[in-house]
Amino acid sequence: MTTPLYKLEGECLKCGLCCKYMYSLDTYTVFDFKLTCLLFPKYKRFNIIGKDGHGNFVFKCKLLGSDNLCTDYKNRLKMCKNFPNIKYGSLGKVPDGCGFRLIPVKKFDDYL
Repeated sequence: MTTPLYKLEGECLKCGLCCKYMYSLDTYTVFDFKLTCLLFPKYKRFNIIGKDGHGNFVFKCKLLGSDNLCTDYKNRLKMCKNFPNIKYGSLGKVPDGCGFRLIPVKKFDDYL
């Protein structure tokens, strides 16, 4: 088992930000996304809403209700259940305003 890179602090505020601004680092084109949806139909729940400053797609879940809660909570994807992922640290970021904080287990100086 891999040691987590981050420790998790805070709590879910049920703000829905994690569902409104989702990132993918392995979807490079619209074709990639369509292929993913074909292979994994549950991914059809996402819409591409743009790209971030690094060119990564940003998605929004279609199943987010007006109350910022999942309308299909029982059947949500594993990535949703595991957010924020402390093993990978959601790349060390959570949406601004989220109640969670990811704290690096090691400080930068520990790597030097």
